Amino acid sequence: MSRPAEPRIPRPAPRGPHGFAAALFEGLVAGGVREVCCCPGSRSTPLALAAASHPALRCLVHVDERSAAFFALGLARAARRPVALVCTSGTAAANFLPAVVESHHARVPLVLLTADRPPELRDWGAPQTIDQVRLYGDRVRWYAEAPCPGPDEPRIPYARALGARAAAAAAGSPPGPVHLNLPFREPLEPRRPPAEESAAASPAAATGGTPPTLRASTPAPDSALREALGAELAAARRPVLVCGPGDADAPTRAAVAAFARRAGWPLLADAASQLRRGPDAGDEGLVSHADALLRDARFARARAPDLVVRLGAPPTSKATNAWLSQHCAARVVAIDPDGTWADPQQRVALHLRCDPAALLGAPAEEPRGGVDPAWLPSWRDAETHARRAIRSALAKEELLSHPHLARELGAALPEGAQLFASNSLPIRALDGFLPAATRSLRVLANRGANGIDGILSTAFGASVATAAPTLLFVGDLAFLHDVGALAGARRHARDCTVVVVNNDGGGIFHHLPIAEQGDEVGFEELFATPHGLDPTEIARGFGVEAERVGSLAAFRDALARSLAAGGVRVIEARVDRSADVALQRRLWGEVASALRSGEP
Repeated sequence: MSRPAEPRIPRPAPRGPHGFAAALFEGLVAGGVREVCCCPGSRSTPLALAAASHPALRCLVHVDERSAAFFALGLARAARRPVALVCTSGTAAANFLPAVVESHHARVPLVLLTADRPPELRDWGAPQTIDQVRLYGDRVRWYAEAPCPGPDEPRIPYARALGARAAAAAAGSPPGPVHLNLPFREPLEPRRPPAEESAAASPAAATGGTPPTLRASTPAPDSALREALGAELAAARRPVLVCGPGDADAPTRAAVAAFARRAGWPLLADAASQLRRGPDAGDEGLVSHADALLRDARFARARAPDLVVRLGAPPTSKATNAWLSQHCAARVVAIDPDGTWADPQQRVALHLRCDPAALLGAPAEEPRGGVDPAWLPSWRDAETHARRAIRSALAKEELLSHPHLARELGAALPEGAQLFASNSLPIRALDGFLPAATRSLRVLANRGANGIDGILSTAFGASVATAAPTLLFVGDLAFLHDVGALAGARRHARDCTVVVVNNDGGGIFHHLPIAEQGDEVGFEELFATPHGLDPTEIARGFGVEAERVGSLAAFRDALARSLAAGGVRVIEARVDRSADVALQRRLWGEVASALRSGEP
């Protein structure tokens, strides 16, 4: 395999986060940095573009942050000069830690540049957000938390000095690691999107409502909580239940479904909420295609809720989250037995800390207001149109795709099976295209910090906890990130089929605005990161049975064989990245057209 070309792109204009990042690397170069190891990510976009565009820097792209950090360690040790590392936010930064420890004890100069969410998103349940402040403790020679650069105030002198000081501290006496934590606000791409699009997606746009309150209670809700919820229900005419990722048990699933049925509310169920599959998923009010429906701007505007009752973590769907931000006048009530503030949009007006089954399952919690009689039917009809449109469109497509795989897995897995979904595209594919069904299926995912690290190991561990088969739906980059887990899989894991979607890179980045800029920003090398590796041969090298498929019919046959045989097996599903993205966009267009044709 030929060595990939190092990205070299035009330098971005010195504005906002890109001006800050460009000045930061000027300082690093002045301090002796000549190489940067970059890992793909979205929040780190300004850093990656600045590194790749600097004429004095060699930019080396790595898929795995742990490997990238040790690669940089070896380079810095041999070259006797500081090497910089760039990663996105969340557990990506945590994967630097083993190399940081070695750098500290071995006195090797590294400069760790960890992109981060801005302060207003930290500790609010925002995806890929962990506490990165002094993440590496006393193992670094120096640490600094940079301020968020404003759109017209990039703080050029400060950024340049920060880079120079970081390089000097890393190369000082004794040399060692230095950590700069660098928060950035959206938009992250060089050109700012239209103002109206930014407002819809930004938590700062949600300014309506009243200041939030937390009503603490024991697991059995007291009369005060019942009264608080009752007051919200009494005023609602267009309410919705939004159930995000969580591991709801059977009593909770039954109570939530029964409440929605009695109240006549639409129930927007995330694929990983445990409410989309099982005996309680047969109600007509359950909405399993909210992601596709709410991508239609006309539909999203017309479905303005006045009350949102939320259970579980924030929704996986970006379209659903944007819709909630768009309608900022709606009251948002969060029911959480642990009382966590999982509210990245800062929209929750009332936090109820109690058992949702005990609260919603009580007959007293019937809505006492007048729900618009056309409200639920409008969602029910839209769900029907979306389901038919997607089914019809996919029936005409033979190429393997994420939507096809999501639906095939839901159809093939037996009653009581576990489906573990990797972050990035697999969990989004399930959320967007897995239809509701009454056959039980437990959908698990690492939606705490939303990282792609350790996915194989987590799924193999989950397989040990049940006699039912487990299936892991994972992308190629996440597979490569944790490929070492295959070494112990045959000894420790139970029945677990690993379906690896091999689209030779990070397909998720094609859904971000940065993809539209293509070669201008070195998109393929810096973000999509094609690897040219063969997951089937890699699995076989670990002694795991594996096969490669390239068609829908071949995938069905391979999946049936794997489920029948049991044990640990790998199915590599070859998917064309560009065709996959185009198909998903066509499906969303078909849903929008079906909604138009179904209007009275």
